[in-house]
Amino acid sequence: MKLERQLKIALDESRLLILGTQVLFGFQFNGIFQQQFESLPLLSRAFVCAGLTLLTLAIALLIAPSMEHRIVERGQDSRRVLALATLFAGTALLPVAIALALDIFAAMDRIAAPALAAGIAGAFFGFAILCWYVLAWLLKRKEQPMTDEGTKPTPLETQVEQLLTEARVIIPGVQALLGFQLTVTFTQAFAELEPNAKITHAAALCCIGLAVVLLMAPASIHRIGFAGQDDPAFLKLGSLFVIAAPFPIAIGIALETYVAVGRAVQSQIAAFTLAVGAVIVLVGIWYALPLSRRVSA
Repeated sequence: MKLERQLKIALDESRLLILGTQVLFGFQFNGIFQQQFESLPLLSRAFVCAGLTLLTLAIALLIAPSMEHRIVERGQDSRRVLALATLFAGTALLPVAIALALDIFAAMDRIAAPALAAGIAGAFFGFAILCWYVLAWLLKRKEQPMTDEGTKPTPLETQVEQLLTEARVIIPGVQALLGFQLTVTFTQAFAELEPNAKITHAAALCCIGLAVVLLMAPASIHRIGFAGQDDPAFLKLGSLFVIAAPFPIAIGIALETYVAVGRAVQSQIAAFTLAVGAVIVLVGIWYALPLSRRVSA
């Protein structure tokens, strides 16, 4: 199989994985601002915060190959990026599985006894690991060699297609977070927040809104400005938008994490620690590592 096709499939699979992750990610934020959340036991609230951190890591890993492809390889097909996409997709599923189990426990703890809730959550975790890792390992085939055509410069039309695919990889989670941010402002829980928390939420909302605009721009420019035709000028401009968009996403997620965790566990220290950790992980994986590789290349 040609390298360009393998990379295209890897990006499409990342889109599939992040679509599933965004549902849990939206629940993490939205659930914290529901009226009944404060009545949850401290353990359940802590689990929701832990799930939020795990899903932030998963999203960082799922978007990372697109940033490597765009920043380091300048949109050219690369076996290294393909290997990273495979590694990061597999790695990202573990925090997703743990977050799913934690969310199931928090939800079931409202319905059943803690022991039964823990059993159901454990069953979901075990089933996810079975389907995502054990079965895949049992069916693993020997890697097939790529044709020599995969080492040639990537055609312009392939680069444009991959650019638009990478924008589609990133935008689902951003849309989910923006939807949460807009709706939560109408809740009673939001009205009860401290003024500084409301300002922080507003700043996070603006960051995510900016990211949505940036990620939608390549499609608009390609269709309106270039009539859908492949063009090196569009590829360069579109790449700038896709590279720029994750930065406000990282800032928005960190700010929203500060607000959500502060409300969940009533600890500003924990909220600040997780927010700083989120921005370091996201900016590090999406920008620092790719830029360091690009400079050393």
